[in-house]
Amino acid sequence: MSDEPSFPSGVLMKGKRGLVMGVANKNSIAWGVAQQLAAQGAELAFSYLKAMESRVRPLGESIGVKLFVEADVMSDDDMARSFAEIEREWGRLDFLVHAIAFTDKEALKGSFVENTTRQNFKDTMDVSAFSFVDAARRASKMMPAGGSMVTLTYLGSERVVPNYNVMGVAKAALEASMRYVARDLGPKGIRVNAISAGPMKTLAMAGISGGRQLMSVGREWSLLKEDTTMEGVAGSALYLLSDLGKSCTGEVVHVDAGFHVVAVPNIEGAA
Repeated sequence: MSDEPSFPSGVLMKGKRGLVMGVANKNSIAWGVAQQLAAQGAELAFSYLKAMESRVRPLGESIGVKLFVEADVMSDDDMARSFAEIEREWGRLDFLVHAIAFTDKEALKGSFVENTTRQNFKDTMDVSAFSFVDAARRASKMMPAGGSMVTLTYLGSERVVPNYNVMGVAKAALEASMRYVARDLGPKGIRVNAISAGPMKTLAMAGISGGRQLMSVGREWSLLKEDTTMEGVAGSALYLLSDLGKSCTGEVVHVDAGFHVVAVPNIEGAA
């Protein structure tokens, strides 16, 4: 991200507290979102896997994060402990950012039919889709005055993308889950949305066979003829998580330079 926030500093999220799940390194979408939220005055908590603590903690501390909770989303005990710690320290949450997904790297190349195993399918769904449902349930109990939640998805949930395979199926489940969560939590004043970001240079994209080509095609076919930017994705998250996003829930907001609306790219010489 650029050094300058997209809006005047410390205004839109002042007085709000939220949990960011999924920061892995400085290229993570979750990190870009966290920077924007912090620039707008939000007080943040970060969750992390034990193996990622040495990367996550310095990043968080650089933007003033003081609350860090270790959480393996595949463990009910871990999730219960981490949310109990947040409740003990803060008592409430105003927003949740969920940017967690994982599958076996071998499943992200070649044939979906041949390379998807039963166990990896279960694990991918658990980490990439159910973890949002679980986190939303736990976070909502700390949102008595309402709040907002955002999860991260990708166009591979709607269309076939080479090598995206089981992750596309998991993202489709995540988006459907988001809508049902939005239905259940709406009466409590909690808005729930997803951002479908275009291909970006992240750890997740690096794990997909042909990821660089996806970025190149995305740029070439997009309406804006540009890469998806972190500023764009983080700005959209800020909108959805702040009071600017009032009345917006159950949506998948595409932030991909217009790539998602293109059926066929411009053909040279066509009228």
